Amino acid sequence: QVQLVESGGGSVQAGGSLRLSCAASGYTHNINCMAWFRQAPGKEREGVARIYIGGGIGGGSTTYADSVKGRFTISQDNGKKIVYLQMNNRKPEDSAMYYCAVITGLGRCSLSTFEYDYWGQGTQVTVSS
Repeated sequence: QVQLVESGGGSVQAGGSLRLSCAASGYTHNINCMAWFRQAPGKEREGVARIYIGGGIGGGSTTYADSVKGRFTISQDNGKKIVYLQMNNRKPEDSAMYYCAVITGLGRCSLSTFEYDYWGQGTQVTVSS
């Protein structure tokens, strides 16, 4: 089992910055991909950013949703099973519950919710205009 704990959510004015953290614990050695998703009220959960943390040539590769490219950055903490989501130039449409998720074992490491095995409880982010 893997446990995920997100932190760093809160309220920020448009244009401001916020950093989310996600720490994985438990049976983590098979985690190859970590990602952030978000879900606004009445909308489907969508992928925001993902990072491949497995070994090999693809290690450290990232993918972003078009809506956040150039504003958000996903990163891993020094080989640990901790990832961050740095969110700059926030917009009101970024307001949502943000979830951390991981893939254990094999997987495409895409931004599709169906690939992910474990999810955190979420942290709320609100951006006011």
